[in-house]
Amino acid sequence: MGLFNRVRNNGLMDAIRCDEPSYLIWKWHPSSSQEGRNSRENSIRWGSSLRVREGEVAVFVYNQGNNEMQDFIVGPFDQAIKTKNFPVLADIIGLAYNGNSPFQAEVYFINLAKIIQVGFGVPYFDIYDPRYADFGVPVAVRGTISFKIADYREFIKLHRLSTFNLADFQRQVRDAIIRYSKDVVANAPSTNDIPLVQIESKISLINDSIEYYITDRLKENFGVEVSGLDISAIEIDKSSEGYKQLMSVTKDVEIATIQAEKEAKVRNIHDMQRIEAIDYEESLRIKREEHQYALHKDIQSKNFAAYQVEAQTDVGVAGAEALGKMGMNGAGNVNLGSVGESGFNPAAMMAGLTMGGAIGQNLAATMNGAMSQINQTRITPPPIPMQKYYIAIDEKPEGPFDISQMKQLAKVGTLNKNSWVWKEGMPEWVSAESVPDIRTIFSDRAEMPPIPTTV
Repeated sequence: MGLFNRVRNNGLMDAIRCDEPSYLIWKWHPSSSQEGRNSRENSIRWGSSLRVREGEVAVFVYNQGNNEMQDFIVGPFDQAIKTKNFPVLADIIGLAYNGNSPFQAEVYFINLAKIIQVGFGVPYFDIYDPRYADFGVPVAVRGTISFKIADYREFIKLHRLSTFNLADFQRQVRDAIIRYSKDVVANAPSTNDIPLVQIESKISLINDSIEYYITDRLKENFGVEVSGLDISAIEIDKSSEGYKQLMSVTKDVEIATIQAEKEAKVRNIHDMQRIEAIDYEESLRIKREEHQYALHKDIQSKNFAAYQVEAQTDVGVAGAEALGKMGMNGAGNVNLGSVGESGFNPAAMMAGLTMGGAIGQNLAATMNGAMSQINQTRITPPPIPMQKYYIAIDEKPEGPFDISQMKQLAKVGTLNKNSWVWKEGMPEWVSAESVPDIRTIFSDRAEMPPIPTTV
């Protein structure tokens, strides 16, 4: 059975469509009626055509018993209303009042592609810097938000189509944006750890925070999807008393902070210089001790025979002292009487002779060695005296160093032609280049030239 097959076909057919160039929600009226003037403004005649453009949805609202019913036709759609091509309305056949009246329903068109842009402004309200909570500074916010209807079923649940007013809807959205924006901006200094006086330079950061904050809330409360938010300005009332007081306190703290940082840096530089000086002095001390130790060992190795005689002499002296102590204990007394009386003691005498022989041999060897070393010492000429110089390193005298040691210092860069040097007998410090003995260190012929080959 066709839809409205019992309706008398004595009226003009209607084209149910929306020709509004710009709309969000629009209610259709028959062409022969005027809105609010008669009871037939929502009558739909059998054979009327329905045209729904792409990006639109047509919503049929009708009563079935005591329940309000809704059917949705999503565009694109362009056909005559018949049961076979309009099955979504097949369940309401018979609502035409015994065929004497057209079908009663309200038709709304919802624009799913329409993007609504709403400007908003948050008037001055006090914001507090978390570091100085005693000074409230007035701040204002201006911007725009863009949104559209994404889920039309959810949108219709939240807003009655019969009483929907776009101006009221925009006002509701604007009020919500103002409320959410104030909340985000007021907490921006503490949330993002920025000074209040710098909040104007953080528009991009605050913009992202507000957009993230309101996207889910507008979808949940209004059924719209936010497509963009633009905070155009965040203004501080710089003529307010709170701003002046905050700037005064901030300036004092900033000056104190700069001064403290400067003093800390100076102390750090001084500490670094002191540590470097101590390290350098310790390094030089270690070098001096190592050098003196090396010189001491060198002298010992060159005079090893003399040290050996000295050690042997110490051993002989120790033996003689031991022999003397044995005599004091009566080891040399003669005892021919009874036991316990002073006299000749053969065992003690033999022990004393044995000890004396060993000590005598040791003393003889020691004396022979000493004489031999003395003879050798007389034969071996003494070492040639070497010139030693002091070097000024970091305005401190170091040394003395002989020529061979100064060559090593020149190789490592400690000594150069312009270094100040001095030795005993000089009236003042002079440059290393002016001393003939040292000048050879820097000459091209300071090293031994290669032996020429025979041609």
